[in-house]
Amino acid sequence: MQMVRSIEIPVLLVIFLVLWSCGSPKYVEPLSSVESLQSLQVDENFEVSLFASEPWVQDPVEMVFDEKGNIYVVEMPDYPFQPEGPDGEGRIKVLFDRNRDGQIDDAVVFADGIKDATSVQPWQGGILVTAAPYIYYMKDNDGDFIADEREVLFSGFFQENQEAQITNLRFNVDNWIYAANQGRSADVLFSEDSSAIPLKLRGADFRFRLDKGLFEPETAAAQFGQALNDWGHRFITQNTLHIQQMVVPWRYLHRHTHLPSTKGVTNISDHDLLMYQKTEAPYWRVERSNRRQKRYDEENLDRIEHIDSHFTGASGGTHYGGDLFPQAYQGNVFTGEVMGNLVHRDVITLSSDEVSYVAQRGEQDQHSEFLVSSDPWFRPAHFTVGPDGALYVVDMYRQHIETPLSIPEDLKEEMDFMRGSDQGRVYRIVPKGTSTKLPLDVLQATNSPAQYVEWLTHPNQWYRLHGQRLLLELQNTSVLPQVQGLFDDHLDPRTRLHALYVLEGMDALSPRLIKNALADKHPRIREHGLILAESCVECFDQVAGLAEDPDTRVVMQTALSLGAFPKYKSLTVMGKILEKYYEDHWMRLAVLSSEVGSSMAFFEQLKSMAFFDQMQDGKGRFIEDFAHVVGSSASQNEVVALLQSLQQVPATYAMIGCQGLSSGLKKSAYDIASSVYDRIAVLGKNDKEEIAKTVEFLLDYFSTDRHNI
Repeated sequence: MQMVRSIEIPVLLVIFLVLWSCGSPKYVEPLSSVESLQSLQVDENFEVSLFASEPWVQDPVEMVFDEKGNIYVVEMPDYPFQPEGPDGEGRIKVLFDRNRDGQIDDAVVFADGIKDATSVQPWQGGILVTAAPYIYYMKDNDGDFIADEREVLFSGFFQENQEAQITNLRFNVDNWIYAANQGRSADVLFSEDSSAIPLKLRGADFRFRLDKGLFEPETAAAQFGQALNDWGHRFITQNTLHIQQMVVPWRYLHRHTHLPSTKGVTNISDHDLLMYQKTEAPYWRVERSNRRQKRYDEENLDRIEHIDSHFTGASGGTHYGGDLFPQAYQGNVFTGEVMGNLVHRDVITLSSDEVSYVAQRGEQDQHSEFLVSSDPWFRPAHFTVGPDGALYVVDMYRQHIETPLSIPEDLKEEMDFMRGSDQGRVYRIVPKGTSTKLPLDVLQATNSPAQYVEWLTHPNQWYRLHGQRLLLELQNTSVLPQVQGLFDDHLDPRTRLHALYVLEGMDALSPRLIKNALADKHPRIREHGLILAESCVECFDQVAGLAEDPDTRVVMQTALSLGAFPKYKSLTVMGKILEKYYEDHWMRLAVLSSEVGSSMAFFEQLKSMAFFDQMQDGKGRFIEDFAHVVGSSASQNEVVALLQSLQQVPATYAMIGCQGLSSGLKKSAYDIASSVYDRIAVLGKNDKEEIAKTVEFLLDYFSTDRHNI
């Protein structure tokens, strides 16, 4: 009997373990807010506390403080399913810390029944709200924190995919409000001009000025997250590419339609996709990745399907413009990784000889992250910097955060996409030992234009932007001398920049003030001075002088802004810029984006400068792109003039020019004989005689009527 029993126990144990393993859950259960807080591991210089949790917040995706310190939270309980009918479950709440102990203990629903609400921006005593296909204006008129007005300002935005809709409203130092649109197609209407032709958004984000009634596309394809630094430069977030920079604005890239490329963004991360998470990938993701990898291997594709430790759910990139963090953390960009359950920090730098920034890991973050959680429900979707200088982390707190569209059907059967829709957290991060609290009493007592002017001098960007916006809204001209004094004399260049745009927003800029901006000792103010000088004809000489500025980004803006001046004035200056910076892609693009920089008169100017006498890679790239523009424009006179000029440059340049002309002609959709393309396609780099014959053939072809160009 003993022997039998000794055998039975292991057998029963094995059976029990098998049955247990078969029935074990594939996904872990949620933690309480206290337990989830304990699961967080933050940079050793900081401490994190719970600021808000359920029931006061549920499914939060964004949080902002208005100028009075009122806290607006956007909740998105519909995610990830499209609501049926015109209304949704989306809410905007106002949060309260009634007993002032640093934790939210009450909330009022400001507005509900909103379909796909994703972001808010304070404006004119109320808030702007993105909720595709609309941007609303909502306002409480009687002080009960419940919206009495709900007006559609813009309509027509893409609304099919909740992860790719209009979102992330941000007021910038240039007085424009920017919104992420992920490049989705839309026909946008403005309610105050319903008779206008819809604005066609294609491959662009969106920006607008309600004070001027202006709206237009903007460069980039931000998904969820856009950071605006102290100088108004934009950094965007998109799933796997956690930080990109908008280098060239849309308005320059689309002055004509013939550029070979209108991509104005670049990935500025120097550390690629790698991240350091503490959680394991969920079952569905592991299974889906294994299936994909198997397919790649069967098809002999050289691809690796990463399961974890790589950015795939980057979200909510936010610039830290506060003054509470140590100097090394100021100006950093913080980005959530909702799949990796962590917060990533990028140190952003721009050297004087660079056009674009570089995003690097901090010294202590080389093999770690700013904040990580061992709780796989931690979903840091967004951030905000408060008037207290703290960084607030908005945690949607969901079991699953992925569109069902990208998950196989059999895996979805075991997933409850709504688990956690009744939960949510907001965390507050401050340096260790900091006791700073929200200055609510001071904010609520501040209401005069003169006080808002003082906000322009504050080291926390939160105050400067709110102060500028409020002055823009109030249009109280009595403060203009005070504002101009800040622009003329204040030592902080950030304050001078805000003051400059307050003057612009109140139509108080004069040529003298613009010229002073062009001569400012700080390069970023000179950069903005160039933008403002585009409508100042008498500023040309100073604009031209900045072609030799020691700061490369200022020089690039000079190249862009010169396109706003008469061609005959700009030719020589533009030539000098290209002569020095021809190897820089962005500088070549800036030159070619304007009418003057893509004209045959400019090409002749370069020839007179002996620009093409020596072979250089950057010069070859310029001549190829220039020829593309000429071919795309399909002007017979310009094509003939270019071919005549190609007879007078080195043979390799002539060959490259023919190839660029060919690609441009194909883009133009004009009926060009196939023999033209065939002749260009077989050109060899070292056959000078064949190149010369081809150029002569093309010149003869385009000088006759054998085509319908």
